[in-house]
Amino acid sequence: MPAETAATNEAESRPLKPLAPKALLTLIVEGLAEDAAEDVVDIALAGKSEVADYMVVASGRSSRHVGALAAKMTDRIKTASGMLCRTEGKEMGDWVLVDCGDVIVHIFRPEVREFYDLEKLWSVNPRDKA
Repeated sequence: MPAETAATNEAESRPLKPLAPKALLTLIVEGLAEDAAEDVVDIALAGKSEVADYMVVASGRSSRHVGALAAKMTDRIKTASGMLCRTEGKEMGDWVLVDCGDVIVHIFRPEVREFYDLEKLWSVNPRDKA
């Protein structure tokens, strides 16, 4: 095997550096905007949940657009950090959940997003009322 090929294979097999939560959030939000996602909102979950640091909610124009947004986002994250995100709901395309560890992403068709209204659900900290 030539030395250049061996060096290239070695570099490709090394895991990339994991992204900090804020850097991961920035990558996701900027990527969704670049891919024409609509109404992208990020929600800090500190003090509200121990599941993740941030949640991102966005809309796609159609089921196909929702699926494409999720696929491009997971590819972008894998390329940048080597991290594999888990997805649910891509087959239907109404609501795709992408679990990126420190950031959880929900991509909806607009009418499904309106029905579930996650932004309202997460806007109030229940502990503040106690």
